[in-house]
Amino acid sequence: MKIGASTLAGLKDKLEDSLEFIESLGLEYAEFLHQHPNEFVDKDIFGSYNLKYSVHAPFMDLNIASLQQKSRINSIEQIKTSIDLANEINAEAVVVHPGLITFLGRNFKDEVYSLANESIKEIGDYGKDLGVLVTIENMPAFESMIYQNMNDLNDILVELDMSMTLDIGHANHVGYTADEMYFDSIKHVHAHDNNGDDDSHLPLGEGSIDLKHIINTLEAKNYDGIYIIEVNDNDSIKKSYEYMKNNF
Repeated sequence: MKIGASTLAGLKDKLEDSLEFIESLGLEYAEFLHQHPNEFVDKDIFGSYNLKYSVHAPFMDLNIASLQQKSRINSIEQIKTSIDLANEINAEAVVVHPGLITFLGRNFKDEVYSLANESIKEIGDYGKDLGVLVTIENMPAFESMIYQNMNDLNDILVELDMSMTLDIGHANHVGYTADEMYFDSIKHVHAHDNNGDDDSHLPLGEGSIDLKHIINTLEAKNYDGIYIIEVNDNDSIKKSYEYMKNNF
């Protein structure tokens, strides 16, 4: 079982401190959140730790489903920068958000999804050309976020021969049961807990999600990707890793 943690927990800390903490716990992987305050980073830093990596492409102020062409193109280019970084540091996966639907954009919902699919294909093809696994993440139940519906997301990813990041907390927030969270397209996992009422990124075992059922299902299906603990602070990483060690 490959287990790691996201640098989201130490977003306000120096990147070196976040990676050092993750390494100190004995975790094998770190997922680098490639956005402010770490939009620009010396890639050599990643070789300073006994860690393997995945990369979470930026999502703050980006929208690959934007109806504004220049905004969409710029968003795609920023995500390609993350794919380039992943290629340079031999990261095992890149995580990408599928985009947003703005207030006025709700008048053009079909067009938003069509543009999102075009962007996903372009980003996926770029990753394939570099030999980088690009995965698209299912979203939580917030009005602006598209592809909350995991079945729809799986359908387009299968069509494009691409992969999904299963975000367990997001799926629970939308209302999926543990039995409904498995798809063959899943190649990467974000693990965190909640009580279904918010995307709260609680430590594993502190919410209502049937994590044992979900992870045991993945393992029974020979899932070979990484489980990235994606929580809000370092103490929650530690608690979540202990949960994983004690239960799996």
